[in-house]
Amino acid sequence: MAGDGETFVDPLDLRVRERNQRRSFRRGATLVARSTSLVWSSGRWLFLALAALQLVGAVLLAGQVLVVERFLNAVVDLSEGGSMQGLVGPVAALAVLMGAAALVGSVQGSIRRFLADSVARRTWQQVLAVATRVSLRQFESPAFYDSLQRVSANAASRPLQVTQALLGAFGSAAVTVTVGLTLAAIHPALLGLLVLGGLPLLLTNRRESRLEFDFSVRQTYPARERGYLSIVLTGRNEAKEIRAFGLGRTLRRRFDGLYGRYQEDLAVHLRRRTLLSVVGNLASALVLAVTLFFVVWLIAQGEMTVAQAGAAIVAIRMLQGQVATLLGSVQSIFEAGLFLDDVDAFMELGPSADSLEAGDPAPESFAEIHAQDVGFTYPGSDVPALRGVDVTIRRGEVVALVGENGSGKTTLAKILAGLYDADDGAVRWDGRDTRTLDRSTVRERVAPIFQDFVRYAFSARDNVEVGDVEAPGDDDRVRAAAGRAGADGFLSALPQGYDTMLSRLFRGGRDLSGGQWQRVAIARAFYRDAPLIILDEPTASLDPRGEHDLFESLRDVLAGRTAVFISHRFSSVRSADRIYVLDEGSVAEHGTHDELMARGGLYADLFTLQADAYLDPGRSTP
Repeated sequence: MAGDGETFVDPLDLRVRERNQRRSFRRGATLVARSTSLVWSSGRWLFLALAALQLVGAVLLAGQVLVVERFLNAVVDLSEGGSMQGLVGPVAALAVLMGAAALVGSVQGSIRRFLADSVARRTWQQVLAVATRVSLRQFESPAFYDSLQRVSANAASRPLQVTQALLGAFGSAAVTVTVGLTLAAIHPALLGLLVLGGLPLLLTNRRESRLEFDFSVRQTYPARERGYLSIVLTGRNEAKEIRAFGLGRTLRRRFDGLYGRYQEDLAVHLRRRTLLSVVGNLASALVLAVTLFFVVWLIAQGEMTVAQAGAAIVAIRMLQGQVATLLGSVQSIFEAGLFLDDVDAFMELGPSADSLEAGDPAPESFAEIHAQDVGFTYPGSDVPALRGVDVTIRRGEVVALVGENGSGKTTLAKILAGLYDADDGAVRWDGRDTRTLDRSTVRERVAPIFQDFVRYAFSARDNVEVGDVEAPGDDDRVRAAAGRAGADGFLSALPQGYDTMLSRLFRGGRDLSGGQWQRVAIARAFYRDAPLIILDEPTASLDPRGEHDLFESLRDVLAGRTAVFISHRFSSVRSADRIYVLDEGSVAEHGTHDELMARGGLYADLFTLQADAYLDPGRSTP
């Protein structure tokens, strides 16, 4: 399922569409043009060099056939009393041609490798651009992850596969023409028999391509499962829990079971492909045998000399390889085309996301933000996360969102931050519906720090500057933001100060405590000069003193900016200008702390439960 009007291809729909789609010449030409354009933009001179070398290789192979005939004629002359001198020229020419062909092949290999990396780099740029542009809602859908998995596996290799296949077909065609003309000059029927031998391979190769694509689609989800388990089994953050709960053996068995089922499916798939390959090659070999018997019959009839027969056999062997390469290239183009349709469908999400989130630039600031009758349901869920929510946030205020787990606090924060669009109702900045604004500029006006913030394996400076990567680097501004978040002291004390890597994954790196990481995350929000700051559980990892200090100084460090913060600790929200209490996706009540306590509703009940737990040691914490 895809939200916000964005669509991608479901695996089952993809298989059905590919099976039913007609493989026309026009589509093949479009596929070749698209792939060649990508390779051309990645390295045009390398592409031209490969094409030129293909032609050179074709000429060298055709030359070898001609030289072989001269060589065999010289050998026949020698057996009839001729001079050894007649062999010098053909032998030398054959050596030069074979050496040149080997050199051309070596250079082609190096160029292909570099060009492959260039294409992979450019393709990854496109894939990552789409993955970072699509709506956050896409990441709630397993089908989107399946699509992303297939694209990650195929986007970098398939366009180059098409272009290399095209170049291979071009070179094989050139060799086939040049060597074929030579063979036809020896006897025209030989060329016809050779072409006939390629037809079985053409038919079986097409069927093999369809089998390969279907197998790849079926294995997408299991491959993601194996990938996830490998991350869990080797991840640093997961290592302590795996050992604490003794999960290693169980998870390894699960991983091995998934791999075993994959290999069972792979064995069946390979048997089918092998059977097709055997049938095609046996039929082709049968035609080749008929061709060789025909050569013997021509010699017996006196219509062909031994030298011509030898040259013909060499030409037939060359052409057999070239025809196989040509048919293999056609198969590669066809097979890659099946995958590239999937890649194209994914790439279309980028422009779709841009058009869906386009609009006028968001204002630099606001007097009031009003979430009016907001409703939202996550993809794949039948239960709304938010229903009829009304929240008002005025410039310079500190607004708190409280409620039990699953009440919709974080979802509302994401909608206020412009990460999701409301399904119902609207979020208005000074009366303007944010869905009419460019959502990227809306997000630029907000500095959100969520409870599951990312601990980047970057330097301390970079970890603060991710709050505003478009701003020019400014050490004073970084230190000021860290100081306001209470992080400057321990960051300055690191071995390389703000240049220290905050991860033990890299040499010289250091890790931080949970509370220290929380302060670094808060520093990111302060580093971004945004009129609205959203802090989701900003004190979850702080000790009581750190929590008290942060909220005591919150208005000062905000410097007149607006803040929305989420907290389970009701003692932290007492000083907020307004408190919204959410319950099962709706606003149950709102007001100041004193107003809500006087009302005796849900807020008063939850506050009293927490307060009693601290005051009465015999009572369990809720």
